[in-house]
Amino acid sequence: MRIVFFGTPGFAARSLSALLREGHDVAGVVTQPDRPHGRSRSTLVPPPVKLLAESAGLPVLQPERPSGDVFLASLRRLEPALGVVVAYGHILKPEVLTIPPAGMINVHASLLPRLRGAAPIPWAIANGDSETGVSIMQMEAGLDSGPVLHRMRTPIGIDDTAGTLTERLADLGAAALIETLPCLAAGAIRPEPQEHGAATFAPKIDRGTARLDWENDAGTVARQIRAFDPVPGAWSMLGGREVKLFGARAVDDDGGPAGTVLLADGGLRVAAGRGAVEIGEVQPAGRRRIGVREWAHGRGVATGARFE
Repeated sequence: MRIVFFGTPGFAARSLSALLREGHDVAGVVTQPDRPHGRSRSTLVPPPVKLLAESAGLPVLQPERPSGDVFLASLRRLEPALGVVVAYGHILKPEVLTIPPAGMINVHASLLPRLRGAAPIPWAIANGDSETGVSIMQMEAGLDSGPVLHRMRTPIGIDDTAGTLTERLADLGAAALIETLPCLAAGAIRPEPQEHGAATFAPKIDRGTARLDWENDAGTVARQIRAFDPVPGAWSMLGGREVKLFGARAVDDDGGPAGTVLLADGGLRVAAGRGAVEIGEVQPAGRRRIGVREWAHGRGVATGARFE
């Protein structure tokens, strides 16, 4: 089938690469516009999917929003039979979804109907799920509510971060997509309607969501730190300045009020509402990410200090 691919970040590029490697007919790519990066915000950086598409000689469309007569006409000119959507970053309207005669399918990074929405990977870790996976879903107008064609699972390890889990799910999503396409083309898949009453949601992560509440138990705090690693970074205030924290493990230590630094020499241990959290790395405001020993030696923290 002739495919039009919608996607933007490296996670999506993994699926596009698999399509090209397996010899699928990719008519063109729709991705988000180049965005400014760096301190000066003066350099426009293309998304990973665009770089891959251009290296493969594919047509690339970069609308600010996937709507309007000009975009729809450009999409129709690609003459796609099927649309594949992977972490594109915009909700597609019905007039887009109906252009490919075979409809559109989506690679979603959760076991639907669990964790519909923009940020399923960090929320799977923050919620304490023991496993997650990818779902290949037929797209419809609702939010990740379409029938599921295929699922693949993976356990969530005690040290998994959003970064490590994203890498694993990117590969899993690509594999699931490649397994699904020939069965879909042959009409050998019976779509499985989602149980909407069992749906949970994974909203976009904002700055407020990533702030740590040390009154929570140590397991909750540690999961939150791993869930927002590497971005946006779980953070807390220390001495009136923001510090992002990474590499967390919960330990049994009830040695002080929540947020109190229990150990700062050779490691960093912070009291939670119940238990304590050991931290591996930090990123003080305006600085690079560093190990806690380097931070302590630079007088960044001392025993008895208090995170808020």
